[in-house]
Amino acid sequence: MMTEVTMTMSNLHPGFILIAVGLIALFVPKSLRRPVLAAGPLLGLGAVLTLAPGTNATLPFINGITLHYLHVDALSWIFALIFCMMAAIGGIYACHNSNRMEAFCSMTYAGSALGVTLAQDWLTLIFFSELMAATSLFLIWCKKTPASRQAGYRYLLVHMFGGNLLLAGIFLKVSAGDYLVMPLAQGPWDTAFWLICLGISINAAVVPLHAWLVDAYPEGTVTGSVFLSSFTTKVAVYCLIRIFAGTDFLIWFGVLMALYGACYAIMENDMRRLLSYHIVSQVGFMVAGVGLGTAMALNGATAHAFSHILYKSLLFMCAGAIIYATGIRKINQLGGLAKKMPFTFWCFVIAALSISGVPLFNGFISKSITISAAAAAHYGSVELLLQLAGVGTFLSIALKMIYFIFLAPDNGVVIKREVPKNMYVAMGIGATLCVLYGVYPELLYRYLPFTMEPYHPFTVDHITQSIEMLGMAMLPFMMYLPKMAPHTALSLDTDWFYRKPFAGIVTGLSYLCCAVSRALGNTWEVLYEKSMELSHNPMEFLDAKPLRNSPKYNPENYRTSIADPIMITLTILFCSLCYFMAII
Repeated sequence: MMTEVTMTMSNLHPGFILIAVGLIALFVPKSLRRPVLAAGPLLGLGAVLTLAPGTNATLPFINGITLHYLHVDALSWIFALIFCMMAAIGGIYACHNSNRMEAFCSMTYAGSALGVTLAQDWLTLIFFSELMAATSLFLIWCKKTPASRQAGYRYLLVHMFGGNLLLAGIFLKVSAGDYLVMPLAQGPWDTAFWLICLGISINAAVVPLHAWLVDAYPEGTVTGSVFLSSFTTKVAVYCLIRIFAGTDFLIWFGVLMALYGACYAIMENDMRRLLSYHIVSQVGFMVAGVGLGTAMALNGATAHAFSHILYKSLLFMCAGAIIYATGIRKINQLGGLAKKMPFTFWCFVIAALSISGVPLFNGFISKSITISAAAAAHYGSVELLLQLAGVGTFLSIALKMIYFIFLAPDNGVVIKREVPKNMYVAMGIGATLCVLYGVYPELLYRYLPFTMEPYHPFTVDHITQSIEMLGMAMLPFMMYLPKMAPHTALSLDTDWFYRKPFAGIVTGLSYLCCAVSRALGNTWEVLYEKSMELSHNPMEFLDAKPLRNSPKYNPENYRTSIADPIMITLTILFCSLCYFMAII
C-alpha cells in the first residue's frame, strides 16, 4: 500500500544527499574535500537502507500537478542500492582529486541517477535525466584536452537530441493527463511510445545509437570515467524495465548489442575504449532480458545491471590506475605490469573473470539468469547468440587484456608516479564485492524485484556450459597468440555516418556565415563612409553628379550675393512704411 509521507530523517531522498555532498565538495578547501567525498556517499547509502518499500513522498507543483519525487518499490530500491554503493566506491577512488568541478559533478551525477530511479512521475524523471546529462558532460570536459573537448561537444549534441525526444514524448503524455510513469509495452504504440523509447534507447547505447559512448567515455578523466561507466546506461536499463518490459523487438536489439560490442572490443587497442565497447555488449544482455519480459528475464536484467556496475567500475578503476601511473592508454605499448603493479593486476583479474561469467564471480550469477530465461521462453537462438557474446567477452578482456597488459614481455614501461592509496582501497572494495556476490548469490537474489521460482546458478549444467564456452575462447587465443596482438588502426563505427556528414554541414554553414558576415561588413563600411561624406557636405548630395572632367565642388559657387538680402530688406521696409501711411 502506498503511504503519503513527509520528509523526515528516516526517509531522506538519497539523491538529494549526494547532490548536497557534491555542493559541499565544491566549496570546502582541499583538506576537507577528501573526507567529504569518501564519507559523504555513505550517508546516501544509509538513507537507501532505511527506505521502506511503499514510500511515496510528494510535492505540489503548478496547475494542480503533484510531483512524486520519492517512490520506493522493489525495483527502484535495488537500483538505488547499487547506485549508492557505486557512489561510495567512486567517492573513495576520487577523493584525492583536487578538481572542485569534477568532485561536484560526479556526486551530482550520481544523485541525479537516484533522482530518476526514485521518480514516479514523468516531470521529475525528465528533470533528473537532463541533470544527469549536464553533470556527466563535465566529467569529460574536466580532462581539458582537445580530444576531450571535441568528444564532450559530440556527447552534448547526442544527449540533447535524445533528451528532446524523451521530453517530447513526456509532453504528449502529460498533455493527455498521464502524469505518472507507467508501462507502455502493452500499447498503444503511439507517437509518445516511440519518442520515449528512442530517447531512453540513446541513453542505453542501443546499437546503432551507441557510438557516443565509445567516443566519450575514453576521453573522460581518470576518476570521471569510473562514474560514467556506472550510471547513464544502467539508469536507462532501469527505465526500460519500468516502462518497456515485454517489448519483444528489444530482444533482438539486445542480442545485436551483445555481439556487436564484443566483436569491436576484440579489435580495439585503447584500454578504456575496449571497456566501453563491453558496456554496449553487457547492456545488450539486459536489453534482451527486458524484451523477453518474463519475471525471470527481468530479474536477470536487474541482477546483471547490479553486477555490471561492480565489475565494470572495477575494470575502469584498474585501467585508470594504469593510466595514472604510466600515462599510457594503448594496450600494445604496455606489458609486464603484473610485477610492477601486482595489486592492480589481481583486481583486474577478478573483474575480468567476473565480466566473463566465470563461476564464483558475480557476472556468472547474473548473466546466467538471462540466458536461462531465453531458454525457458523457447528462444534457443537468443540463448546461443548470448553465449557466443560471452565467448567474445572472455577473449577480449580475460585473455587479451590480461596477457598483453600484465603478462606479455615488458616493453620498458616506466611507473612515473605512485597510485594514491585511496584508489587501491576503492579497487579492493570493488574486487571483494565481485567475489562476495559470486560466492553468495543469495545476497543479491533475495532483493530481486520480480517473483519467480528459485534459481540455482551452481548446477552441473550451468558450470559445464560456462567452462565449455570459456574453453572455446581460450583455444584459438593460444593457437593464434601472435595474431591476437592489438593493432593501431582506427576502427570505424556508426558515428562515422553522422560525424563526417555533420562536420561537412557545419563547415559549409560556417563558410556561408563567414561569407555573409564579410559581405555585410563590407556593405556597412561603404554605407558608413558615404554617410560620413554626405553628413560632412550635404550640398554635394543635392548637386547633380559632376562630369568626369568637371572641377571639384566649391561651396563658394553656391553662396548667395550680399546684394540680394539688402534689396529684400529695403523692399520690406518700403512696403511697411506705405502701409502705415495709408492707415494714418
